[in-house]
Amino acid sequence: MKILVLQFVSTWFMIGIIWLVQIVHYPLFAHVGQDSFPAYEALHTRWITYVVAIPMLIELLASGFWIIERDRRISRWIPWVGLGLVLLIWFSTFAFSVQNHNQLMKGFQEEAWRNLVSTNWIRTLAWTARGGLLVIALFKVTRWGLSGNPLTSRGSSQNIPNKVGE
Repeated sequence: MKILVLQFVSTWFMIGIIWLVQIVHYPLFAHVGQDSFPAYEALHTRWITYVVAIPMLIELLASGFWIIERDRRISRWIPWVGLGLVLLIWFSTFAFSVQNHNQLMKGFQEEAWRNLVSTNWIRTLAWTARGGLLVIALFKVTRWGLSGNPLTSRGSSQNIPNKVGE
């Protein structure tokens, strides 16, 4: 449950950040001005890294751990899809976002900016989907904990362990 909560908090933090960046921050890049843009872009990339690096690392590690620490209250596919979404986010970050930011470090280039905005939708939607997945997982775990074991009938004394091997 701790790994699930850790993922939930870090993912929903990142969902807030990515939607703010996608809807507000990146569109404003076009209004910074040619002369100021290289310095602005350099500060953006440095400061945003301070904000997102730790939550992204937590997500990556926790999603891997979630596969290893299988919880029977959650369908087997959920952690795998969650890990897949994290890997998609990381791939998109390095394949597209970093490359476009590197181009923008040289000065505002409309094509690089448009590519940044359009390819960032991959990360925005992947994080949003991951957040929904974690809501489902957390609901399953808390419902299980609040109402007893939903896999057994009322009055059953059967005790199904939470994790494989217990």
